[in-house]
Amino acid sequence: MTQQANRIVTPIIDIWKDAPSTDTTESFQRLWGIMDEMHKKITDRFELQRDPCCDDLINYTAPTGITGNTEVYAGPEIDWYVHSWCGDTSKGFSNMHITITLGPQTLVPNFGCALGTIPKLFMYNDLIPRVDTWSNVDYVDQFYTEVNEEFLAFAEDPRFAPFVSRDRYTRFAITPTAIGYSAEPEDEVYDKIREVYLNRLDRWLQWVDEAPKTPVEIREQLAQRDHIIRRNICERDPANNMADEFYGPELGDRLVKTISAQCRTLPRPF
Repeated sequence: MTQQANRIVTPIIDIWKDAPSTDTTESFQRLWGIMDEMHKKITDRFELQRDPCCDDLINYTAPTGITGNTEVYAGPEIDWYVHSWCGDTSKGFSNMHITITLGPQTLVPNFGCALGTIPKLFMYNDLIPRVDTWSNVDYVDQFYTEVNEEFLAFAEDPRFAPFVSRDRYTRFAITPTAIGYSAEPEDEVYDKIREVYLNRLDRWLQWVDEAPKTPVEIREQLAQRDHIIRRNICERDPANNMADEFYGPELGDRLVKTISAQCRTLPRPF
């Protein structure tokens, strides 16, 4: 039996506040390099248009001094794509996101991942189901068999300490194959993160290419379900308590509404 690191149930903001002041610029650059590789694969595959609702969030500086960049896109196959980073690496904090909600033309799971520093590395990667997985065993077998092996590899690796969210809805929203861990910034850890993140994205892109089209009559309902789940996840994110600390209430609320597509101007794909 493999001994794993202790579970982490402390909120991220408290971990960061209690940690010694650490410059994590190098860690940020290495993690953002992984996100950049993923972004290129995504933009090469999909036709995307940046939504003007994010124009004022490109290379912003919050009143508190924290900097960031939030870009959101939509396209014929993509309902909402968020590509963002924020942080103050001189104080040990950074947060990077890629989240993709597909259009309702397929039932392929939606894609979500995050990387960051607090000042240790943290990571989240999950596939958000588009159906009721409790009653649809075939869906679980089709999309979660291979990622289950990746999950187990992390669960057996003592270098990775699992996060356990204190928010009940967030725990419901995370699948049993999600990667949600913290780890020390070591070369082999970066390599493992890069391998798994790119593998998951490549596999997901292949699923999208091969997926059969959903019947037209169910697409509006599926799109509405996606929007509700995305909004719930964004609004219930337990890390939102960092928004007031880092951005101030006004900008924090603006960011949540942008990443959840509540202020979109581009049409939705059907």
